[in-house]
Parts: sequence; structure tokens; C-alpha cells
Amino acid sequence: MKVIDFETIRRMNIVPEQCYRWAEKMIADKKKTILPPKISLRPREGIFVNTMPSILDNGFGGVKVVTRYPEREPSLDSKILLMDVKTGEFLALMDANWITAMRTGAVAAHSVITLAKTDYETVAIMGLGNTARATLLILASVEKNRHFKIKILRYKQQAEDFARRFEDLENIEFTIVDTYEELIKGSDVVISCVTYFADDVCADEYFDEGVTVIPVHTRGFTNCDLFFDKVYADDTGHVDNFKNFSKFKKFAEMCDVVNGVVPGRENDKERILAYNIGLSIHDINFAGHIYDLLKEEKTAISAKNLPDADMHDPSDKFWI
Repeated sequence: MKVIDFETIRRMNIVPEQCYRWAEKMIADKKKTILPPKISLRPREGIFVNTMPSILDNGFGGVKVVTRYPEREPSLDSKILLMDVKTGEFLALMDANWITAMRTGAVAAHSVITLAKTDYETVAIMGLGNTARATLLILASVEKNRHFKIKILRYKQQAEDFARRFEDLENIEFTIVDTYEELIKGSDVVISCVTYFADDVCADEYFDEGVTVIPVHTRGFTNCDLFFDKVYADDTGHVDNFKNFSKFKKFAEMCDVVNGVVPGRENDKERILAYNIGLSIHDINFAGHIYDLLKEEKTAISAKNLPDADMHDPSDKFWI
């Protein structure tokens, strides 16, 4: 079993467009997978330990464990155990921090491109960590011919640092605002990568007609559940326990939208909410592709140079 660490994955220099293609394919193929709802353990407020198993139709399976501890830096951490479904062999123990950020960013970018109104331009982003960076990097890379007006919230030095990170991209201009109301009002797309909100972000009247809201970590927008025209999610089993689920005006899964089973946005006045809860099929798919790239030596890094973890598994049927 190979051990594939964070730096190995980062040094592979996988391009944002590739991440988007991996996510796009897995969204379309979601119903070909085995995907139970994740198990979420919450030992106390603000902390979670999520266990997320899945099996894909491409021969890979596995489990991802992601934890959030607010006092830790960074607060989020995750690992993947990758397996060969055909043989039951465990292939790799992998760091999943790069994978989590990039697959989350890719899925959020996919929701923007699929559900935003026709000529969307102004995108509000809150929670300016790695997930937000991944989302904007992938969105701007895939939508190279679109000019973006990005609104971000002033907080300590984070907004300035975020804008500086993307100063080389010619299709982006930034505006820094001071309140959530300023951030959301007038925005065509609202992306929240904030991991925790105790209450909703702002009142209904600040969400314009035609807005698409993507709360990556689900918190802060429960008022939108009640008056938005449509709600989409990556998986029903991950949202049907939401307190307002029965009150959604219209609900569907994103895989049904991309496969033409149900309509997505039908006009530029609809207010649309997209709950991308985060499915392990994307993590396992990314992990499988990364494993193959390393094994086939299609990058500068080879699996031959990576450490092995030998569990010294029992070889006899009876060993007690």
C-alpha cells in the first residue's frame, strides 16, 4: 500500500481544467456509484468527524475521513484509504487536503457554470480560504472568456491577500466591501466557503432576482430554502434531513440536471440554491486518477519513489 502525502500531490501540478473534467464526469455518473450517506459525528459544537465511503464503477473504492477542529491550524483535515474494488486490495493511504479543496472547488464551479443566469458577471465570495481559492481558480480557468467582477468581504487582511493571489488573472477584478448585505446585494452568484455560521447571513430582500447561491458548507442560508424558486443538491440522502427540506418549492439532484432528466435554470429571474454537500465519489475519483498518474509515471513523480506501508497481513486462513 503506497503512502501518498500532501506535498507529492501538490507537486504533480494537476491543472484546474483537469479537476473540472474529473468532477464533471463524476456528477454525470453519480447514479452508477454506491454512495451511502456520510456518517457525521459531532463531539461538541463546531467540531465534526465525517466518514464518507463510496464505490465507483471505474474499479476504485474507498473511504474518506474529514475532521474539523476550530483550534487547529488549518481547522480542516482529511485522509483517504483507496482500494481496488475488484480484488479488495488496499492501494494507498493518501492525504486528502489538496483533493478536498480542489474537488470542492470544481463542483462549486460546475454549479456556477450550470445554474447561473446567462450573462452572470458579479460573483460574491465569502470565506476566503483554500476552498474559495480553488473555486475561483477553477472557475476563472474554465471560463477564460468571461470577465468576472469578484466581491469579497473585508476581514483583517484576508480580502487583500485573496485578491493578491489572483492578480495575474486578466479576467478578474476585485471589489472589497464591509458588510454581508453589500456583498450579496447586486451579485449574480453568491459562493459561501465559510465553515460555520450560527445564524443566516442576511435578510431575504438582499438576494436579487436571478441570483444563484452556493453554500459550500450549507450554513447561513436557511431563509433561502423558503423563498428561492429551485433547490438543487448533489445527493438527496445528504439533504433530506434538513429542517426545510419539505418546504423547498422545487428540488432535484444535479446529476439529473446534467443528464437532462429535469430542467436546470429555465429563465434569468429564478433564484436558485445549490447545496453541494460534498460527496466522497469525487474524492475517491480524484484519488484514483492521482494513483494512476503516479503508477503510470505520467508526471515527474513516480509511484516507485513513494513509501510503502506494509501491514504484514495474515497469510494463513487460521492464525489464532
